[in-house]
Amino acid sequence: MNSSLKIGLISYRSNPHCGGQGVYIRHLSQALSDLGHDVEVIAGPPDPMINNKVRLTMLETLDLYNPEDLFRTPGLNELKNPINLIEWLDISTLGFPEPLTFGMRVKQHLNKTKKEYDIIHDNQSLSYSILSLARRMPVIATIHHPMTVDRRIAVQSAKSFLKKVKALRWYSFITVQKYVAQRLSSIITVSKTSKKDIAKEFNIPESRFSTIPIGIDTTNFYPMETIKRDPNRIIVTNSADTPLKGLYHLLYAVKNVLKTRRVKLIVIGSPKKKGGIEKLIKKLDIGRYIEFTGRIGQEQFVREYAKASIAVIPSLYEGFGLPVGEAMACKIPVICTTGGALPEVAGDATILVPPGNAKALEKGILELMDDPSKQEELAKKGYNRVQKEFTWEKTAVRTVQAYRESINAYH
Repeated sequence: MNSSLKIGLISYRSNPHCGGQGVYIRHLSQALSDLGHDVEVIAGPPDPMINNKVRLTMLETLDLYNPEDLFRTPGLNELKNPINLIEWLDISTLGFPEPLTFGMRVKQHLNKTKKEYDIIHDNQSLSYSILSLARRMPVIATIHHPMTVDRRIAVQSAKSFLKKVKALRWYSFITVQKYVAQRLSSIITVSKTSKKDIAKEFNIPESRFSTIPIGIDTTNFYPMETIKRDPNRIIVTNSADTPLKGLYHLLYAVKNVLKTRRVKLIVIGSPKKKGGIEKLIKKLDIGRYIEFTGRIGQEQFVREYAKASIAVIPSLYEGFGLPVGEAMACKIPVICTTGGALPEVAGDATILVPPGNAKALEKGILELMDDPSKQEELAKKGYNRVQKEFTWEKTAVRTVQAYRESINAYH
C-alpha cells in the first residue's frame, strides 16, 4: 500500500496563476511528487510551470484562447489535422470544444507512445476519450464544480435572446461532461457542496465521490507585515466580466459605501474592453475610486493584499474558493458570500453575506471598516485556519488514498 505510483495527470488548459484548475494541477503534481510518486503532467497551453521533479508533456493545440492572439485564424496546413478541424469548426459556431479535442489529443499521444500508468487522473476535461482510456487502465477525474451552475447564471444574466442562445451554445460541452462523468466509477471533488451539487446536476450517486479539499499555496501567499495597511483600501481578486464572479454586485456596494467613506477598490487583473464591468463603472460614475492592476507578478500580488484593509470575494458560486484561502493566508480580514462552498473554506474566520446582495456587501464593508479589532480578530483566525486545514500535503495524501481505492476496484 505504500509503494510508489506512476500517475498521469491530464489537464487541458492550466494557467498556473489564475483559475482553480491551473493552480490545482501545479501544486497537486508537486505535492504528489514530494510524497515519492512518479508524476507526469500532460497539458495543453499555457505552460503550467510545474516543479522540475514532475515530468511535463505539452501537447500541441491550436491554442485559440491565447489572450495574445485570441481566436486567430488557423492556416490551411493546421486544418489538415482532423482534430484541429473539429476544434476550429466548433469554435467558429460559438462552441467551446477544447476539453473534447484535448481528450482526443491525449488518447492519440498515449496510443502513439504506448505509455502506461498505474492511474490516469483527469482534471475536468471529461471528454469521450477519457472513457476509452478507462478501458485500458484505472481512471479518476476531478470535477471542481458543476458547470451547469455557470450556464444557468450566464443565461439568466444575458440581456437579450441572442445572448442567451450564445451562452447555451458555448456551454454545450456540458452534455459531453455529463455523459462521461456518469460512466466513471471514481470522482474527486473539492468540497461537500460541490459533491452534493454535482451529484444532483449530473445525476451521479454521491457514493462515487471522494471529497478532498485543495491546499493553499502558503509559500506564495503570506503576510507582509512590514507594509502598512490603508484603512480605506479594499481588494478583490476577480476582474472577470462573468456574472458568476459577482463583481457587478460589489461595484454597486462600493457606490453606496462612497456616500460615507472615500474607499478605493483595487481589482487584480483587467476588465474586458467595452465589457459589462467597464460600462457599469462608467454608469455608476465611480471610475476614480476603482483601480485595475492589470497582470502583475506574484510578489506584487501579495503586496496588494498587504496594502489593503479588507478582501472581498463576491462570487455567486464557487466549487471551493481559492481567493478566500489566499486572502486568509495573507492575514487579511475577508468578507465573502455564502455562494457554493465558500463557507466551507471560510469557517468562522470571515464575514459571510448572501450572494448577489449588494446591500449586504455594503453593510459588511462599513461594519468591518469601523471595527479595527474585528479586522485583527478575523485576520488571525483566517491565517490560523489556512495553516491548519488547507495544506497541499494533506490534499496529496488523501488523493493517493482515492487513487489506491480506484486501482483496487479496477483490478
